[in-house]
Amino acid sequence: MRLLPEPGPARTLALSTLVNTVGRGTWLTVSALFLTRSVGLSVVQVGLGLTITALVALVASTPMGYLADRHGPRGMQVGALLASAACTAALVAVRSFATFLVVGVLMAVADAATRGARGALIAGAVPADQRVRTRAYLRAVTNVGISVGAVVAGVGLAADTRAGYVALILLDCATYLLAAAILLRLAPMPPVPAPARGPRLIALRDRPFLAFTVLDGLMSMHFGLLNIALPLWVAEHTTAPRWIVSACMLVNTVIVVFFQVRASRGTEELAGAGRAARRAGVVIAVACTLFAASGGAPTPVAVVLLLAGSLVHVLGELWHSAAGWGISFGLAPAHAQGQYQGAYGMGMQLGGMVAPVVVTSLAVGWGMPGWLLLGGLFLLLGALVPPVVRWAARSRPVDVTPQPAAV
Repeated sequence: MRLLPEPGPARTLALSTLVNTVGRGTWLTVSALFLTRSVGLSVVQVGLGLTITALVALVASTPMGYLADRHGPRGMQVGALLASAACTAALVAVRSFATFLVVGVLMAVADAATRGARGALIAGAVPADQRVRTRAYLRAVTNVGISVGAVVAGVGLAADTRAGYVALILLDCATYLLAAAILLRLAPMPPVPAPARGPRLIALRDRPFLAFTVLDGLMSMHFGLLNIALPLWVAEHTTAPRWIVSACMLVNTVIVVFFQVRASRGTEELAGAGRAARRAGVVIAVACTLFAASGGAPTPVAVVLLLAGSLVHVLGELWHSAAGWGISFGLAPAHAQGQYQGAYGMGMQLGGMVAPVVVTSLAVGWGMPGWLLLGGLFLLLGALVPPVVRWAARSRPVDVTPQPAAV
């Protein structure tokens, strides 16, 4: 039930993440309004810019992870945070779509470097049997940080002035700098030499791992159920009050903060992680059924079904996240943790890109049949993970099995 892990490298990582995500929460909350109301971009320009930067981050993820392996993850992570701070400060000077795109692309590359280095940093700083647990702590503090940042951003939103937006952007910049400073408390980690022969970006040639990445990425579409499909479903297809959406979000945030670490137990090994992914598919399918049943139901019944669906959904979210960490760490060779974590992140980005279209078209566009089809899709994706993981485990060369890191 503790928010922070025991003193040591894991706690340093958690503190750095907590600080950084407070700033990230402010930017996520105000970004759209800053770019439209203060910079003067159109909604179409903002959407196009965000799509382009998302594609850049997707392409850059694995190469940035490779560089983290070759040059040392701590230095790469600190450098990426400093670069993100510079890009964030540059947002203040954005006055056109072209400058927004330039800054956004640079920020996407820095963000990809941060993600790739983070995975290698965890693998290098934390013993192998504690990596998934550490990722669980980081996800819990991320939810806290983003929530705090969203509350802080409310001040700027209430003012709705350029000065208020700029102040929040500079706050985000400061959190990047402070997060980088906290990471300097970790011992430097030497680069891991690449094999003398063979391709460099081996993660992109590892077909079993890529198959898992695609399955996991498609499974991650379930994140769009709560923040994209459910608000539209409640407004257009149920008699439930609009505030129920906030209540469902609150249920999700609180449970992730307090139970993500507990839900990660047993996923340190590949077999346990595969079973967790299968359980996640089952319970997310149940959640889709509960959400579907709320359509047209009397208001009290709809409220109960929506809250129950949110509770069941977050259980699947906890298991899905923990399973992904266990599998991505467990399948990565010791000399390529960074690029494998970067490749794993590509799946999540892919899911984030396709989720808005898929979940709105099915759940909102088709109604109850669409929800049930989505549930069947998640059930199938979860069921496919264990056999794919077994395939991937059989293909691992013995000499690249990750070894526990020395702290």
